[in-house]
Amino acid sequence: MFASSTPLKPVFFNRDPRQVARALLGKLLIRKTPRGILAGRIVETEAYLGEGDAAAHSAAGKTARNAVLFGPPGRAYVYFIYGNHYCLNVSCLPDGVPGGVLFRALEPVTGIAQMAKARQIEVEDATTLAKISFLKKISSGPGRLSEALGVTRERDNGKNLASPRSDLRIVDDGYRVRRVTVTPRIGIVKSAEQPLRYLIDGSPFVSGRSG
Repeated sequence: MFASSTPLKPVFFNRDPRQVARALLGKLLIRKTPRGILAGRIVETEAYLGEGDAAAHSAAGKTARNAVLFGPPGRAYVYFIYGNHYCLNVSCLPDGVPGGVLFRALEPVTGIAQMAKARQIEVEDATTLAKISFLKKISSGPGRLSEALGVTRERDNGKNLASPRSDLRIVDDGYRVRRVTVTPRIGIVKSAEQPLRYLIDGSPFVSGRSG
């Protein structure tokens, strides 16, 4: 499946986060592990626009914590939230200019049993792996997808998601998204009304409301 996939190049991320958030839909987020490949198709993202966006971590300027958001583009920005889970983002815009995209949900594609184990979800039998209700529990939501792929700040913050040598990367396998739905962001308070959440229309794997 992945032999013919094309790793995204840094230039893909070197533009407005809104463009990147939309263009990421349908791409594959891949984790390479000693036990095999874990992969999920990106079905939901959220754009964060930098210093002018009150909800963005870079709104107050550059700090040691958010430095990755200031470039270069295509780097993983990972933060811990609610003392409970990690959230994975990717930096956008030219080096020195803050901006990013949050990965909100994936459709599990490969390594499903391993991802379920990481999420501490019991697999009753082989047929369970094909059930939408089961698959949604694995990676529908920022915290869930990070746990499924073993994403942590210590392990992944700053990694180049555009590098074919990275164990965490994004590739294009030729999948084409027919229709994108755009809604206000969810799960936040500041600037929540902005239409910066992007999802594959009709996907059963998105988190929260679909419109």
